[in-house]
Amino acid sequence: MAAPVGRIVVSEYLHFLTKICENGPTTRLQRSCRCFSTSRSKQKQANEYQYSTPTEPRKKKNPRVEQISRAMQVYLKKAQTRETMMRELTDEYNLGKRHLMNIMGVDRSSFSQRDVDAALQYLLPSGIYEKKARPFLKPPEAYIPAHKMVAFGMDGRPFHSLFYTRKPQYYQIMNDILGKIDAVRKYEDEMIAKGHLEPPEGTSMDLKSTGWLDKKDLEKMTLETIDEYDHNRFRLLLDSLVARPYSYIVEQFIKKHRKLSAGFFKKHQVKPPEKDKEGRPYMTAKGFRKSATCTVKVWGEGTGKVSINEKDLLYFPSIQDRMQIMFPLQLANKLGEVDIEATVEGGGHSGQAGAIRLGLARALLSFTDEDTMEQMRLAGLLTRDVRRRERKKPGQEGARKKFTWKRR
Repeated sequence: MAAPVGRIVVSEYLHFLTKICENGPTTRLQRSCRCFSTSRSKQKQANEYQYSTPTEPRKKKNPRVEQISRAMQVYLKKAQTRETMMRELTDEYNLGKRHLMNIMGVDRSSFSQRDVDAALQYLLPSGIYEKKARPFLKPPEAYIPAHKMVAFGMDGRPFHSLFYTRKPQYYQIMNDILGKIDAVRKYEDEMIAKGHLEPPEGTSMDLKSTGWLDKKDLEKMTLETIDEYDHNRFRLLLDSLVARPYSYIVEQFIKKHRKLSAGFFKKHQVKPPEKDKEGRPYMTAKGFRKSATCTVKVWGEGTGKVSINEKDLLYFPSIQDRMQIMFPLQLANKLGEVDIEATVEGGGHSGQAGAIRLGLARALLSFTDEDTMEQMRLAGLLTRDVRRRERKKPGQEGARKKFTWKRR
């Protein structure tokens, strides 16, 4: 049956186009016809190959290989870089230690880190006050912070349930504190139900010599960045735990988050006052400021007499220097109760007044209680003032002042 007018069979149309393109693509129409016919032929060959053997089984794909997540790849790269760096620094430390042993002529078996520090201080003396700026030779583990362990698996899934809080270790500690508070509260309810309204005697914890971990210690424990707000929450939550009457049942947990206070003075650290032939107590201490040195002797059971180089308080013409000397007595509430004998030399009036203040504060420790000692420490009375006059710089008019610049 012939095709109706206006319709062309597809096979005949393709045959017609092929005949046109036999002599080569000379026109745009012919080039398009050849491209069309070529694509159709390739598709036909592909279909024949696909449906020629339908009964053949498909080829098995390669066994699935466990993919490493991008996070794990970054971690492994950083860990490898750190390991290489630590190995190089360790080799440099061992080499420097060997050179020091040869210079000092010391046996290797008896050359400890303490000997290394002493040798450096002897060979490279430094007048820099900040210890971190002085030359040192230590193993890399002593000054490079610990590396944070991986917190996710090979597939990228985190191990910790609080991983997406960005501070999982910090919030884990907070969660543990809340758990201890609930345990103490439950134990308190049980004791009240038994008729014990107050904890037994002798169960209170002695926390005077310790304080909560500061921000740096908490960051070192968690290996995370902690801001002031989070640190204050940490301290408040622990304070609420300690305020519980039965908090002694979690004493080990509480002490794990405390450290010895730097300003706490134990009884064996402060010497008791000595006594003279008449039985009158006294204590002697030394003070330093700039180039001034002094020896202060404080007598108990006194009347408030002050002697400075066998003169009274008018030894210092400036009122400010006199106030510096009287400040430790005012803070310790010892005005009119002790006598002071000071012998000072070197320096000017300001340096001598600072030296007497330091020696007087140190001597008063033997006549005060622990709370007053802590107040004196916080006021800065027990710390030596290391400030000195800064030297003149070459090419300048003074320590900081520059010469006046003139254009002409």
